[in-house]
Amino acid sequence: MQPLIAPPRLVATRAVASKAAPAPARAEAKAEAPRRDPAPSRAAYRWHRLWLTPLFRTLMRVGLPAFVIVMGLGLYLGNADRRAALTGHFTDLRAALEQRPEFMVSLMSIDGATPALADAIRKVAAVPLPKSSFDIDLLALRDRIATLDAVATADVRVKSGGVLQIRITERVPAVVLRKPDALELLDASGHRVALVLARADRPDLPLLAGDGAAKAVPEALQIIAAAGPLVPRLRGLVRMGDRRWDIVLDRDQRILLPATDPVKALERILALDKAENLLARDILTVDLRLQERPVLRLAPNALREMRRANGIETVESSL
Repeated sequence: MQPLIAPPRLVATRAVASKAAPAPARAEAKAEAPRRDPAPSRAAYRWHRLWLTPLFRTLMRVGLPAFVIVMGLGLYLGNADRRAALTGHFTDLRAALEQRPEFMVSLMSIDGATPALADAIRKVAAVPLPKSSFDIDLLALRDRIATLDAVATADVRVKSGGVLQIRITERVPAVVLRKPDALELLDASGHRVALVLARADRPDLPLLAGDGAAKAVPEALQIIAAAGPLVPRLRGLVRMGDRRWDIVLDRDQRILLPATDPVKALERILALDKAENLLARDILTVDLRLQERPVLRLAPNALREMRRANGIETVESSL
């Protein structure tokens, strides 16, 4: 008895049927699956809206990287050994840079000063050379030099070639001030320039004396300039009560000037002297404090002669 075998056509038909069967199932599955919504999710929508904010974009692009960098530096520098190593590295680097030959100062040049003043400037500056230009405080050096009486202005700078250049404007003495214990040279503004040992050291300069004379040097120079023909006879000016001047001439003559407009009063007495030869007479003082009524004080001999000419007899008594 032979086994039953299906016909070949029947087997092929069943195979084709088995392959074609899943296609309707897949189509049905696709038909049953929900369609994907193209709209963004709520989280994505909020993120996009937030990103459109300028402040948020700035924080994300600048603030966040800066925060990360600062945090990283803080964590790195939080270690004391790391800080010490970093500080030592920068210190060595700076020292190597400052000690380079092109930054070293080896010479000092002083312009505009007399030899005596130049020596005083070198002592006050006290800059040991050679020295790095980074170690020289130019402002402090200029202030120290400006403390010298004879220095009006000072300019300090480092020139190429390692030269420390100091330019000085020296004060020019204009008058000699007599004090109870010393003689001083003053410039035209009344600032002290130097000390002198004797009046004979500067006979070319006028002499001033009295309280407050240093503060009134400009006015005194105006009076001396207006004195004109009296300058050869001028011995000096004395400040009286810190408010006015007396002109002291040879032969112990004095001209008492007023507190206001002394130059104008002096010009009046010079005109009178030119017309009457007044100051060549035996007169002790010419008092111009009251400009409306000048007063003359005669010498004793001239006073006696005047009284005798007027018929006034005087009796001299001796004690």
